[in-house]
Amino acid sequence: MQTPLSQLPIRRLTLDDLVACADLSEDRGWPREEHKWGLLLAAGTGYGIDDPGGKGLVTACVLTRYGTGLAAIGMVLVAERHARQGVGRRLMKHVLSETGSLPVTLHATPYGRPLYEELGFATTGRAEMVRGRFIPSGPQPGVRTRPATAEDLSAMLRLDNEVFGLDRTHMITRLPAFADQLRVAEEEGVLTGYAAAWPNMDTHVVGPLIARDTETAKALIASLAEGTDRPLRTDIDVRHEELLAWVKERGLASIAFNAVMTFGTDGLPGDWTRRFAPLTVAAG
Repeated sequence: MQTPLSQLPIRRLTLDDLVACADLSEDRGWPREEHKWGLLLAAGTGYGIDDPGGKGLVTACVLTRYGTGLAAIGMVLVAERHARQGVGRRLMKHVLSETGSLPVTLHATPYGRPLYEELGFATTGRAEMVRGRFIPSGPQPGVRTRPATAEDLSAMLRLDNEVFGLDRTHMITRLPAFADQLRVAEEEGVLTGYAAAWPNMDTHVVGPLIARDTETAKALIASLAEGTDRPLRTDIDVRHEELLAWVKERGLASIAFNAVMTFGTDGLPGDWTRRFAPLTVAAG
């Protein structure tokens, strides 16, 4: 007789669970995203429940902490055969209990949003996912960019801390190995923005995208597009209307909206006017 789902132990996941996590993504019709799972399991803390029948994972998610200021929950998945049995709610409650008084954020699909609202999350923003082949047209952005070097890392960390509002060293220092491209914008020797493009199935995801202004964000996206023959995908804060209109005029199309939700705080720290896109919605 199998153990009821409500009594199955929740355990910490490690990089050894990478394939099982990717299998779970595939089970729910998501891309396997092994590259992204690898980053999240290395930089964050995975939680999951093993299937008592030895069929991989029943459910999984990843919690990424940013010191004592914020945590992000992502990749919340439940195997199709165990859906609608309360196991996702149980996992979320467990993870929230692990965070204590730490504020928490997540990006919610329309499907998952009712559960998060039931748990006490509130919608504090929206992000629009766009995807497509970037087609240069019209006047080119007047901001120059270049490939990032090892000497840029300290300046990137300072800028990121200022804009994100919290220390993301454990994520940003992984970008050179994680991303296929990493570019910076600077003016008179001062870093004014940076962006990465990392591989995700048949696309390159642009993120994080940190920039002084919209023109700098445009220049970074355009320069990343020049370095790939894949379609681009990114999640842009809907308040950046000018940038969204610009990428849509150049071949990217809207494919989804996610709600930015928070628990234990009224909003996210930092400066949203310079934070155009996250590294990944799974890490805040």
